[in-house]
Amino acid sequence: MWHKPHLLTAISDLLFLAGAAALLVAAIVWGTPRLRLFPLNEVRVVNELREIQRSELEQSLAELLRGNFMTVDIEALRQALQQLPWVRRAEVWRKWPGRIELRIEEHQAAAHWGDESGQLVNTYGEIFAASLTREQSLPRLNGPAGSSGDVLRRYAEFAHVLRPSGRAPAQVSLSQRLAWLLKLDDGMLIELGREQAKAPIRMRLQRFVDYYPTLSEGRRGRPIAVDMRYPNGFALRFPAAGGQEVKGKK
Repeated sequence: MWHKPHLLTAISDLLFLAGAAALLVAAIVWGTPRLRLFPLNEVRVVNELREIQRSELEQSLAELLRGNFMTVDIEALRQALQQLPWVRRAEVWRKWPGRIELRIEEHQAAAHWGDESGQLVNTYGEIFAASLTREQSLPRLNGPAGSSGDVLRRYAEFAHVLRPSGRAPAQVSLSQRLAWLLKLDDGMLIELGREQAKAPIRMRLQRFVDYYPTLSEGRRGRPIAVDMRYPNGFALRFPAAGGQEVKGKK
């Protein structure tokens, strides 16, 4: 056969035509979803969702699900999901023969953030923009940019220290000067000031808890604010008076 050039040429031409035909078929398979090859039969969320509605998912993904199982852009789907308000992280993958599976991690709201509505803090201390889908009693946190994680951790610490008093922090604020201010669930304000080596914030709040049962025993009744910035004492502020200092030892 090697001595018959015309035969080799014919075989070469046949192989060339076969290769071209294979490329053409591949182009049709991959580039023409209308042929319904590898149809996309199902899109499934594999974990339970609490905040995100089915209608939100359908609206977000509708345009991106055109095509078939092999041509759907998985990365585009993931990015679209992560644009939804309650989505913290999304994973998308193909499940043969015709299913797209989604795993969505939702934000878990731990507190409101700032003075304006629509800003929430999740359990990781991250700020996200969303509206609550159901009634929830959440504290309100405030602080400088980048402080949300620290403020959330302090809130948990303050709530733990206050528990024996029967009170809980409704608001926790950190000023630009890094001074702490609490508002309790009964409306009382507690000024804790800045962290100090000789009188740490936690110790000052513990002093408040120790004295809390006695704060309403005087003639003036219950104070509206307590200043705990003193090393060994505190000051009370009443509705109709400027303030009364109460000295005490640790």
